[in-house]
Amino acid sequence: MSRRPPAPPWLPLGAIVLLAALLRIPTLGQQSIWFDEAATWQLTQLPFGDMLSALPDRESNPPLFYVLEWLTTRVVGDSEFGLRLVSAIAGMLLVPVAFALGRRIGGDRAGLATALLIAVNPLLVWFSQEARSYELVALLSAASLLLFLRALDDERPRWLGWWALLSALALCSHYFACFVLAPQLLWLLWRHPRRRAVLAAIGALAVVALALLPMLLAQRDNPYDIAGASIVTRLAQIPKQFLLGYRGPLAVASILLGTALIAGALWLLLRHAERRTRERALLVGAIGLCGLALPLAGAVVGADYLNARNLIPALVPLAATLGAGFATVEPRHGWRVGAALATLLSLLSVAIVVAVAVDKEYQRPDWKGLARALGDSDEDRAIVISPANGEVALQYYRRPMHMLPYGGRELREVDVVSVAGSTGPGDPPRLPQQVGTAPSVGAYGPPERTQTDTYVMLRFRQPTPSLLQPEPIATVRFSVLPPAVNLLPASR
Repeated sequence: MSRRPPAPPWLPLGAIVLLAALLRIPTLGQQSIWFDEAATWQLTQLPFGDMLSALPDRESNPPLFYVLEWLTTRVVGDSEFGLRLVSAIAGMLLVPVAFALGRRIGGDRAGLATALLIAVNPLLVWFSQEARSYELVALLSAASLLLFLRALDDERPRWLGWWALLSALALCSHYFACFVLAPQLLWLLWRHPRRRAVLAAIGALAVVALALLPMLLAQRDNPYDIAGASIVTRLAQIPKQFLLGYRGPLAVASILLGTALIAGALWLLLRHAERRTRERALLVGAIGLCGLALPLAGAVVGADYLNARNLIPALVPLAATLGAGFATVEPRHGWRVGAALATLLSLLSVAIVVAVAVDKEYQRPDWKGLARALGDSDEDRAIVISPANGEVALQYYRRPMHMLPYGGRELREVDVVSVAGSTGPGDPPRLPQQVGTAPSVGAYGPPERTQTDTYVMLRFRQPTPSLLQPEPIATVRFSVLPPAVNLLPASR
């Protein structure tokens, strides 16, 4: 009679899932919506069919995340919490999936180590609190990888079918899922004995890819911001951001400590892991490295979309490889060496997550704070927003707001505003330098200045209304992207 596999360690796994929830849910609505999230919000305000029709012109991602967002916001509303709820749920579901992935590689200890790394990873916590598709694709690509391993261990065709389904969903959430799916596909063709079942699964996945192709071709000319940094700078930032997130305290010391801990995990894996665990962990790690190397190759030949958020499907496979290393038994000290290393890395990650939660220097641009500073008024106002793409984020907090007509309006007040932002990947946010002194029309006196660490506002007033047009008003601006000139209606 065959023995049943031991039950998973539910108590420690539950504790890790609870930790993941505590790092994500209480602060889910704390940070401001920024302009990428505001673009998601704008789409979800449309009727469902109009939203799908608008995606090719207004986004660079496939439709699955926006469909889930549209449905969720109809139920819970479009507050910061409601907009980010899909990502938060995906982030918490990712933890048990990571456990199952690590367990299939190296047993319960490897599963728990992988789940812990995923639960506290600063970059994954960040995207669990952002209304974009990155956490969803991390979840679906990790689930696809888990089913890939299951299909290798169990030759029944149904596991290939489940792999194809989860792979298709991952591809429908972000195009870059293809870079971790491609090596899985090739490995199945090479190693799986059920060749017809493999071809059927790949064929089903190909049908989904072909269905997405027209949208991808329509989106390829959409503006895509890679922060203006060189490819070398962005490439160097990827391992740091995978390990420590976008920003945090004591960056150099954190990088050195994190690198040492990763080296320890790899040493344990290569020197002391059982052969099957080592081979399976290296296979999964190689899939993760393909998720980095293939987009890099694309960037070199001109298709440059290289940044950490697009490469996030590779993060979980790499973490699972480290989890297997941390779980490896060392001959003299048993499992304690790996456990100590994993604990230190997890404490470092938690410290960074907490620092981001309590210090605005490490958070998203503070459009919420600026919206409060604008206050209410019984008159219409012109507002010059710099950078111009911040207009969408501010509109989320100050509705309604619309572009000032080209012919202008008679107004008494002009508010010139900007929010601190980063000049490159990993850089701390900085307030832009003011350029100009006053609008070139009207009889404005010195501005009333409101400045904090996260935003600045210059409020110009004149005694009587005068005709204000967009171009003259925009002469008061900041040394960042060109401004957008809007009309902020009176508070009623």
